[in-house]
This record gives sequence, structure tokens and C-alpha cells, in this order.
Amino acid sequence: MRTAFTPEQLADPETAASQAAIRKCVHCGFCTATCPTYVLLGDERDSPRGRIELIREMLEKGGAPSPETVTHVDRCLSCLACTTTCPSGVDYAQLIDHARAHIEAHHVRPWPQRILRALLPAVLTRPRRLAAALVLGRLARRLEPLLTRLRLAPLAALLRLVPPPLPRTSAAPGRAAAGAPKGRVILLQGCVEPAMAPQVRAAAIRLIARAGYEVVLAEGEGCCGALSEHLGRADEARTMARANLAAWAKAGPVDAIVTTAAGCGTMLKAYGRLVGEAVPARDVLEFIAEVGLPERVKTPALSVAYHAACSLQHGQQIKTAPLRLLTEAGFDVRTVAEGHLCCGSAGVYNILQPELATKLRDRKAANVNAVGAAVVAAGNVGCMAQLAPVLAAPVVHPVELLDWATGGPKPAALAPAKV
Repeated sequence: MRTAFTPEQLADPETAASQAAIRKCVHCGFCTATCPTYVLLGDERDSPRGRIELIREMLEKGGAPSPETVTHVDRCLSCLACTTTCPSGVDYAQLIDHARAHIEAHHVRPWPQRILRALLPAVLTRPRRLAAALVLGRLARRLEPLLTRLRLAPLAALLRLVPPPLPRTSAAPGRAAAGAPKGRVILLQGCVEPAMAPQVRAAAIRLIARAGYEVVLAEGEGCCGALSEHLGRADEARTMARANLAAWAKAGPVDAIVTTAAGCGTMLKAYGRLVGEAVPARDVLEFIAEVGLPERVKTPALSVAYHAACSLQHGQQIKTAPLRLLTEAGFDVRTVAEGHLCCGSAGVYNILQPELATKLRDRKAANVNAVGAAVVAAGNVGCMAQLAPVLAAPVVHPVELLDWATGGPKPAALAPAKV
């Protein structure tokens, strides 16, 4: 695609990187078949190549973007399915993040949107605040129909995402490696997951320790920055990234920075682009696949529908490791039709774009339910929260199943089931 940026514009590294990405696009259309919003809406402006054209025009013109451009950029999930199918290697992540930062800097949103977009990072990136919000959300769940009738869709969407409290477990997570340690890793503590699914971290610590690695929780670590980046708050995301890098440096040398949230993993692997310092980031499933699954001590006779999180399969290009590990652990693994399409979670997309997110959720849930599995495994807390209310089977993180098969407790979500 041709561009017409001025030399002054190209002096900005972000603009220069975006120009390089734009020029790789040949408008072949391969991306349209895998773009969830184009599949739903059939609007060229809601396809990756259509958005690239809008972004090019916006960046070349500079200043305030048109309302039409804002609408279509906002509708992008950042699922990055387009990057998987693009034969030209377009760096779409660079383009959409740059576009959102430009919109944030030059576009004045209506005040309800401004308030919501300020509250989301203020609450979701702070586990204590989020934990308190979840308690209030459970008390207010019955207000969801009223909020929907009052056309307060984002608030209704927030209530739908509040998970029920899980049964308490007495299994204490150990951090020491089993036997002489083979190495040392930092486990990203995260923001949303500790409040919404704390059992995932506990299972990951047990599994990694059982694989022979010491697990460290770095003091002073905070949000990975993904939420701020997706909201166009690029400077805020960079500040968070630098704070994490400093916290990890204080923790001493490690073999990897491991995360149990696929969305966080995609962000960590973008630190090189974001702040110029790459880190040895690994998704927990990627890490276990590399070092080897601990010896299986039980074989649960359980069918598992594997939901591939976009941030894992597209953002990090991790596709076969989760399936292989679950199969190796003895589970009957079943793949889901249209597995490349997003479930509609996409960070806070399900709050900011509830109508489209609900359509994607229901489409994904229909495909998952059709598999008829006893449990659904999803490697991202956002996907788990998005899908759980409409699935026939309980949803767990794959690491919970792997921990169970190698000596850990049964996942709490399966406690009521006779498995």
C-alpha cells in the first residue's frame, strides 16, 4: 500500500514503524476470512485491510480523526487473527496500537465513555480494588436486566462477567523446586486473575515446582500494561513495563518470566517494541512444554474441549503445545469448530463493545457446547469469564488440569461434578 508521510512525520519512530507495516499490506483479503468483526458485519471498514486504510489516512492527515475512523478502530478486538493469515507479514499490532494512541491523544470522547475508560484501568489493574468490586458485583447481579433495559450495556456487561465464588481449597501452593532445582523462574502475578481466578496461580506454582523449578513472585511487580495499551494509553503502558523490568531485575537472574494469562504473555513479549528491552517471557503452557510435563500420577477419565485464546494462538503463535500437554496428561482432548475466531473477551472489549462481544461469545459457546465435553479448558482469564456463563460445562485453565494429573488437587470448578 502506498503512503504519503512527510519527512517530519517519519522522524517519529512510531510513525516510521507504522509506515513500514502499512507498505507491506497488498490488500490480498486473506485477513477478512479470519477477522471476527468482518465475519459478523461484512463491512470492509471492519476488516484488517479496511482499518489499515483508515489508519493510514488518519496518521497522514494528523490531528483529530473522523468519528467514522474512531468507530471502526474501536471495533477491532486486537485478536491478531489477521497476523496469522497475512502472507505479507504486516505488523498489525503496531498499527492498531499506534492508531489507538493517536485517537486517545486527538479525539474527545463523550463524557460517559471518558469516565468508563478511566475507571477500567483504575480498578482492573489493582487486585484489591478489583476484589472489592467483585464482591459488590455479586450483590448487584440481579440488577443486570434493569441496566440492560436502561441502555446501560457496559454496566450490564460488567455484572455478567462477575464469576461466582469458588469453593475454598486447603491445598497450599509450594514454591520450592522438587529436589535440586533445575532453574528459577518469576511467575507474573497479574491483576485480574488473582481476584477472579486465584486457583490458577496456585496450580501453576505447584506444577512448575513439580517440574523442578523454583518459583519467585517479584516484589514491586504490577500490571503488565496490556489494558492501558489497548485503551490507547501508551505512556501509561510504558511506565508499567519499566516498573516491572525494575522489579524483575531486583529479583535476580531467572530462566524465564512465566505468565498464566495469555493476554499478559502477548504484552510481555512486546516489551522489546514498547520500551526497547526484551524479556524471556513464556506462557506457562509454553514453558512446561519446553521443560517437560512432570510424571503423570493419575489419569482422569475426562473429555476436554480446548478453547484456544487469541492471545495464545495468534498473539504468541502457541498452537500445538496446549493440546499436546493435555493429551500427554491423559485427557480426551477435543478441538472446537471455528477455533480461530475470538470469543469476544479481548481485554475489556466485552465491556466497551458489549453488543458485538455478546454475538461473538454466543457463536463461540455454540461451537464449544457442540463438542459435548465434560470440561472446557481456556488459557486466559478473560476468556474464562466471558464464556463461563453460557457454557454447558465448567471452565478451567489448562494448567489446573495438568496440575491435577501430575499430583495436584482436583480443580475447584469440577468439585460438584462426579469425575
